[in-house]
Amino acid sequence: MLDLRALPGRLLGAMLPSACALCGAYSDRAVCPACEQAYVLPVTRCPCCANPAGSADLGRHCGACLADSPAFDATVAACDYAAPLDSLVLQLKFGAQLALAPWMARMLHGAVARAAPALPDVLCPVPLGPARLVERGYNQALEVARPLAGALRVAIAPRLLQRVRETPAQSNAAPGERKKNVRGAFGVNAAGDVRGRHVGVVDDVMSSGHTLDEVATVLKRAGAARVTNFVFARTPPHA
Repeated sequence: MLDLRALPGRLLGAMLPSACALCGAYSDRAVCPACEQAYVLPVTRCPCCANPAGSADLGRHCGACLADSPAFDATVAACDYAAPLDSLVLQLKFGAQLALAPWMARMLHGAVARAAPALPDVLCPVPLGPARLVERGYNQALEVARPLAGALRVAIAPRLLQRVRETPAQSNAAPGERKKNVRGAFGVNAAGDVRGRHVGVVDDVMSSGHTLDEVATVLKRAGAARVTNFVFARTPPHA
């Protein structure tokens, strides 16, 4: 029996066909199932920083995290920041391709299901500074965080974190300057009580990890008991 309530959506889909953001083939998803299977592959990762690890190290912290523990406790990543998936991050961040955000959240939800970490009490995005938010018109981390929170059935606090100091983009900073670049850049909203809570922090990409380490430092200073990062892509250590 035809469901008349679904008819408008079907007609719109027929009139406005979409294409896979990677291969260009017709798809009713932002990325077609074939590209998902080809490129979003399960990877054994360090449970703390999400860098790739050998299968023998499953569940163990990598040497870098053991030698210099970050402020965050865990990281879940859906994929590596590498071709061709890196192009999707750029399309979302700089091309306003917002339809990619729910897809990234779905891939990240799959990674959460595989890693089975302790779920946070609340999710929050890494905030943009006011100037960059005005320039871009949206925060890509928040666009991923909203559908991820729904999928995980976790509360979302979009304004829990604040960018209290504008900083140059980390991608423009030299590797040795990135930690200094974000020092003192974040704060916790006075209206947000994180004492004793497990906070999940969402971002599109984790590169050096300095931004997320600074965010976790601020959250822990405010009383958070645990901080877990949820990122779509993780830059491999050799990149």
